[in-house]
Order: sequence, then C-alpha cells, then structure tokens
Amino acid sequence: MANTPQPLRRTALLASGVALLGLLTACGNESATSSGTPQPSEAARTAGADPASGTATPGDTAPAIGAAPSDTAGSASASARTDGRCHTSELRAAVGRVDPGAGQRNFPVVLTNTSDRTCTVYGYPGAAFVDGSGKQLGPDPERAPGSPETVTLPPGKSAWAGLSFSSPQISGARTATPATLLVTPPDEREPLKVKWTAGEVPVGGNASSVSVTALEAGTGP
Repeated sequence: MANTPQPLRRTALLASGVALLGLLTACGNESATSSGTPQPSEAARTAGADPASGTATPGDTAPAIGAAPSDTAGSASASARTDGRCHTSELRAAVGRVDPGAGQRNFPVVLTNTSDRTCTVYGYPGAAFVDGSGKQLGPDPERAPGSPETVTLPPGKSAWAGLSFSSPQISGARTATPATLLVTPPDEREPLKVKWTAGEVPVGGNASSVSVTALEAGTGP
C-alpha cells in the first residue's frame, strides 16, 4: 500500500472527528424530544393551534374563567327577554259587555299586552270585587273546569277569561255593589284595577259563587 502523505492523513482524521461530533449532537437532541418536551407544533396545538400549520390561531383557545359570555349565550338571553311570562306592569285589564243567558251574567275579563315585547299568559287570572275602601266583597271566584293553554301575546294583542255568576234577582243571594274589580295576571302578585260599572254582584248565600275560566286568545266569545 502506498504511503499517504502526512498532511492528507491529518485532514482525513480531522474530517472523521467532525462527523462523529455531529452524530453525537443529533443523538442528544433526539433524547430531549422523547423525554416529554413538546415540539413546537405540539405546543402550539395545545394552545389552540392550526394542526396543519402548527401555528396558534386566535380565538381557538378555551375561554378564561370569568370571561364574558359568548354571542350564543347573548342570543339566548335576548330570546328569553322577548318571549317570557307577561308581567302585571306589561298588561292592561278591562271588563267587556255583559252576556246574559239562562239566569247567568257573564263578563269577558280582557288582558292586553301594552309592552313592546311578545309575552305569554297561561292559566287562570285572579279576580276579586272590592269596595271603595279596598275591602274585598265576597269570596274569591272559583276556577271553572277547563284545559289551560299558553296564549302568546305580541304587543297590542289580548287574552280573555270569562267571569260568571248567577243573576242575584233570580238566585236570591245577598249582594253588594263593588267599586272595583281587581284582576291579577297568572303567576303575578300585583293586581290591575278595573272600575266596576255593572251593578250588584252576589257576595253571600248558597247561590253566591262566582267562577272564572282559563285565559284564551282574543277579547271575548
């Protein structure tokens, strides 16, 4: 074998050493990655990154505790505000014309939505006759048998319930002449006041019962 010149032998040894050092460095890097330190793309994905590019995308991260609600929650709240139970302050009460029949006196008690939102009523209104001092005359009306249904009231629309009692001239019941009819919307506590102009009502005796029906759409039969 030919003798290799000394300078060339040193150059070859030096190149081999550099290559060996590079190999050891690469092995060291692989060991750090496999021990649990996330690669850049993995760390970005954990914080809401685009999996394809490995870069973080604003808005993809989970909201912080106490953050403002999303638009979806806001829409739900708006829906609840525009479609819920009608409150006393949003209604006007009135008593329609008497509808006599078979010894009965029947009156439509009308609730009208005066607010600027759609709301609902369900069930029976409360009713009570009172004198000029606010004292109740007679017992609370009884609820007539029926199947209540939810009535949706857009602004300006009405629902009515029937208020009925036997004509005192026929029944012989003890009577009084109220000043006001108090009408309480379903599930509310505050009543609406309606001036009573239809004369005497039964307030005592065996035939003194007054009944009220469940609310339904419209202003009367």
